[in-house]
Amino acid sequence: MTGIDFLASFIATGRLHGLVTGSPLGEVDRAIPHRFVDVVDEGGESLRRDYGFVEFYFNLNHAGRWVMSGGSIELHRLAFGYDRAAEWARATGVDFPRYVAWKDVQEALGRIPGAPAFKVAAQGGFLEHRAAGVSVIVVDDEEEERGYHAGHGDLWSVSLWTPAPTR
Repeated sequence: MTGIDFLASFIATGRLHGLVTGSPLGEVDRAIPHRFVDVVDEGGESLRRDYGFVEFYFNLNHAGRWVMSGGSIELHRLAFGYDRAAEWARATGVDFPRYVAWKDVQEALGRIPGAPAFKVAAQGGFLEHRAAGVSVIVVDDEEEERGYHAGHGDLWSVSLWTPAPTR
């Protein structure tokens, strides 16, 4: 599968390799057959699992088990570390290009029935396109050129998020 089609599906469904917020750590282990580094916070209450350019975030649930609270694809990391994409493709079957243009992902989203509408907000050189459970960050600085980093109009990251609970 191409990275463009994968991202469009991820954005439209809020599922990353079948995973959603609330997925237990064991499901992540089964879904992502790739090497990783775990970083647990000092209090032992949150975990970040880093696969190179893909990260998952976990919190302990009421039973003391790790459950996914979010995740992100840090596409900007591919510009200077494209070998990460090749490793990911071998492990998951998803082939990402070195740079991902937002217009290409938008075109792919246009082919998916029920694709989300976005609220857009400027964020100092970036645009955030937010839909239910998904945030897409796009480089919006017209002077940014592709090189060792993403250029104007390229995706910086795509993230799953869960609204903070209200009391």
